[in-house]
Amino acid sequence: MEKERTPKNIFVQGPISPEKIAQSVANHQSKTDIGGHSIFLGQVRKDQKENGTVVAIEYTAYEEMALQKAFEIREDIFAKYPLTCMHIYHSLGRVEVGQLCLFVFTSSKHRRAAMDACDELVERIKAELPVWGKELLDTDEHVWKVNQ
Repeated sequence: MEKERTPKNIFVQGPISPEKIAQSVANHQSKTDIGGHSIFLGQVRKDQKENGTVVAIEYTAYEEMALQKAFEIREDIFAKYPLTCMHIYHSLGRVEVGQLCLFVFTSSKHRRAAMDACDELVERIKAELPVWGKELLDTDEHVWKVNQ
């Protein structure tokens, strides 16, 4: 009997650590039916804005809605691609320039499915998840981030 999937908490307070990524990769060594992984890492850029330079992003979300939407996206991607595993981690709170704010990790028997699924997953997360980023500037001002 197949286990019913339920929404998972994708949120991490603050930046996503390189150790979390390394541990996630290491955890998959025992899954010997996997032949390919694809990883996307989103990093906060030091963009120049009209009123200053970005020093950090403060992420907020409508968490209940975001978790449900992430679950729906995960289910769609699992239905479309022959994946073995899929992981999504998104930061909430303050993330400094150079730190990681999004970690998407897909695995499958063959590389193409993992790569295509990862790409589509990232695009859908950016377009559909109710997560907002307030770009904090070095001038003590802020601007709301537009996903691109």
